[in-house]
Amino acid sequence: MTYSLLTRLAAEFIGTAIMVILGNGAVANVDLTGTKGEHGGWVLISLGYGAGVMIPALIFGGISGNHINPAFTIGLAVNGLFPWSDVVPYLCAQMLGAFVGQAIVVLIYKPHYDMTTNPQHILGTFSTIDATSSRFNGFANEFVGTFILIFSALGITKAPFFHNDLGTAHLALGFLVMTLVASLGGPTGPALNPARDLAPRILHSLLPLKNKGGSDWRYSWVPVVAPICAGILAALTYKSVFM
Repeated sequence: MTYSLLTRLAAEFIGTAIMVILGNGAVANVDLTGTKGEHGGWVLISLGYGAGVMIPALIFGGISGNHINPAFTIGLAVNGLFPWSDVVPYLCAQMLGAFVGQAIVVLIYKPHYDMTTNPQHILGTFSTIDATSSRFNGFANEFVGTFILIFSALGITKAPFFHNDLGTAHLALGFLVMTLVASLGGPTGPALNPARDLAPRILHSLLPLKNKGGSDWRYSWVPVVAPICAGILAALTYKSVFM
């Protein structure tokens, strides 16, 4: 079935919002003061992000392709696997979805934002932070993680093994993201997705939250540029070798 661009954009908007609500919601549950899940640990965050990608994939994979990630959209387009005419609309839908999703996280956790005095914990529920304040380390982490994400996502959804069972393929994407966050999440978060980092960071800079501190714009280009570069290379590698 072929869906209109407007329908596909709605899927990208809602899918990205769900990803941010479940993913950053898990971070807020662990890092903000006084929540039921405070100090719940990195496994809880990994589960949140895994489900945050898996659920939209199962809902929208057959409608918009469930990109919910500018790095994926741009990587496909550069390699001739997605029409350039749809790129800007997709990116706008993804950014707006991430912005609205983060606003919902803040609404739900507002009392706990007010109770939290650590600015890093507050910012960490919006966007990524390199644990060693190293942009080089952050770039390497985001690049490798996104390369694995997009290369594996293409492999899973286009593999002959899943040719007649794309539902299972999209289910597997959740386990892929969960594992990436568990295995490579220590240095930066990670973002693996420009919209998931930039849109919430913009919202962080706008909201008058108590004790929020700065939005770390000096680092902000890393989780945007690194995933896009990795997405282009991952799509090129998969296309060149396996398509």
